[in-house]
Amino acid sequence: MATITDVFTIAHVAKKLGEDPELLQAIVNNDDNLSYGSIISVYDGTDEAITALTEQGVDELTQMLAHARRSIDEWNDFLDSFVDDEELVARIKAKSPR
Repeated sequence: MATITDVFTIAHVAKKLGEDPELLQAIVNNDDNLSYGSIISVYDGTDEAITALTEQGVDELTQMLAHARRSIDEWNDFLDSFVDDEELVARIKAKSPR
């Protein structure tokens, strides 16, 4: 594995991909959704950590989302499978084109 020299916050990745940051956070909250080492917690001395992704993590997430968006049925199945927050799922589904 190559040395990791850059990581990207969820907010940065969401802006770059045009995605909802809460959706991306919900996906990466389960570290089984991406390869080991793709999700990094950054501690800055406060009580909360900042979640960041490696370049590999961003690539995996991008591919995951593209695959899920092949059809509205696949997108809905993806949301139901990967996001535990029912309110967030409903909000994202309401924004999705039919």
